[in-house]
This record gives sequence, structure tokens and C-alpha cells, in this order.
Amino acid sequence: MSKVKILTVDDDRDLVEALRIVLESGGYDVVAAHDAETGLEKVRSERPDLVLLDVMMPSATEGFHFVWKLRNLEGEYYRAVPVILLTAIHEKTELRFYPDSGDGTYKAGEYLPVQDFVDKPVEPKDLLERVERVLSASKTK
Repeated sequence: MSKVKILTVDDDRDLVEALRIVLESGGYDVVAAHDAETGLEKVRSERPDLVLLDVMMPSATEGFHFVWKLRNLEGEYYRAVPVILLTAIHEKTELRFYPDSGDGTYKAGEYLPVQDFVDKPVEPKDLLERVERVLSASKTK
């Protein structure tokens, strides 16, 4: 049986390497891209089981554009492959993707078609738990 493959898309090469180490310690195969365009190419060629995606890349909110382009590609795989947004945007702006205190704002999947939002920095154990939870949920669909 082949390992689960995770694509990381982030312009911070040091973070990509750190994520690779954490994810490989969890038994995952990891492929990386350092911008959204290359990320979409790797989705097509590698067909990962999950995409771990940064929001803020060289051209601002590139991660958002990546998600919309991915979800609009032809084929069920592209609409269904799980995406986790990994971002430090909450530390830098007032923008929120999900409720901090149940205030009725958007949750993962309600506004942007992704499965989870993870704030940077993330503890390795928390990252692995979230990845496993998202992968498990995608298998039950």
C-alpha cells in the first residue's frame, strides 16, 4: 500500500522543510511547491491526497486564488481533494475565516471550499492531528 501524499504550497522554504520533517515523521510522503502556479501543476501531476496551503504568498492572498482555481478544474478529484489552509494572517490582520467564540461567522467550508484552517505557528502534534482528522473525514465521503 502506498503512503498518503501531501502537497505543501508555501513560499517560505524554511517552513516547507519544517513541514516536510513533521509530516514525514507521521508517515506521509511530501511534495512541495513554493508558489500557487507550481502548486496547481503539482496537484495535476502528483494527485496528492491532501493539500496544505499558505494564504499569503508573493502576490498577496494567492492561496485563495489557488483554492478557487483548484475547485474549478474539470474532474471530481479537484473538487474533492482536501485542503487545509495554514496561515499567519490572523496575527497580521483583523480578517477571520472562522469563529473564535461561536459568533456565527464562517467555518471551514462555508465561505471558502477548504476542510480546515490552521494558524501559524502550529505545533507538530496539532498539525498531524488535524491532517489525520481531515484525511479520515475525506475517506468517509
